Formats: sequence, structure tokens, C-alpha cells
Amino acid sequence: MDRIRRFLPSPAMVVAVTALVMSLGGSAYALVITGKSIRNGSVTNKDIRNRSLTGNDIRKDSLGGGSINEATLGPVPSAFLAGGGSRFAVVSASGQAVRGRDVSSAARTSEGRYQVIFNGDVRSCGYFATVGDESASAPPQNTQISVGSLGSNVNGVAVRTENGTNGTELDRPFHLIVMC
Repeated sequence: MDRIRRFLPSPAMVVAVTALVMSLGGSAYALVITGKSIRNGSVTNKDIRNRSLTGNDIRKDSLGGGSINEATLGPVPSAFLAGGGSRFAVVSASGQAVRGRDVSSAARTSEGRYQVIFNGDVRSCGYFATVGDESASAPPQNTQISVGSLGSNVNGVAVRTENGTNGTELDRPFHLIVMC
């Protein structure tokens, strides 16, 4: 029996070897954790480093509107086009904006001359205008209209209405569309 006891390690040696194996093996074990090893719902936003996830890391259609703080998102580059992509104004003969989209102001500057200011730069846009009543009545007869960029304001459009026969400037209601 004395021979068998000679090959058995002391209790202190068993504890020391166990501690060594646990300390070395524990870090190696942490490297093999996979997605299958993680319970659903156990990883929270505190466990994820900022900017470490991309769109490819998220399952398609798994995030809803309540999952995203929309105030932290920037503007979508083509969101304006999704809304129709146009600004418009319906202006009375006196220069008042009757209705429109993204219109800051409208004014009659002199006989037959108007300026319409939108809430964004319209210099690189296309302008389309037509003489027409702001209500449902018939449009004025024998009138011409012309449009151009307003030199004093990058957000503005200059509009001119005139008699189609002799070219004299006349106050007329009009509809203006700005396409960007």
C-alpha cells in the first residue's frame, strides 16, 4: 500500500493543477462561443460596442420602427423625391400664397411681377408656371407668363404675367411648380 500512496499527488498539488487548468482553459473556451451558444434576448445594447454592427449583421425585417430612435438618423438623400419631388405654389393676383408645398412666402413686387420664396435652394431646379385662377373658376384669357431664378435669393423664383396681345404687365393669379 505504501507503493501506491507514493504516486498519489498531495491535495495542494491537485488544487494547484486544477487552478492552472481552469485559468488557461477558461480563456480558450471563451473564444469558441458562437451564436448558437447565446440564448435569445440575452445580449443587450450594453453588451454591443458602438458602430460594431452593420446592416449585414442584422436579420432582414427584424427591426421595426420602435427599435430605432429616428431622431438619431440623418436625412435620406432621395426622401424628397418620395414625396413627389416638387414644390408648388398657387398665388393670387394680389401676390398672396393660397396653397402650396414648401412655400415660405409669396409677394407681388409690382404690376404683373411676383416673387415666390421656397424653403430650400431652387437654383438647380426646373420652373413651370401657368396663369390660372386660385379657385375652381375659369382661367384668365389671353395672358402670358414667364419664370426665372430670383437673383436676390437662391430660394426664390421670379414670375411675370402680362397681356398676351400687347405685352403690358398685368396682375394675374398663377400656379407654379418647381421640380428638382
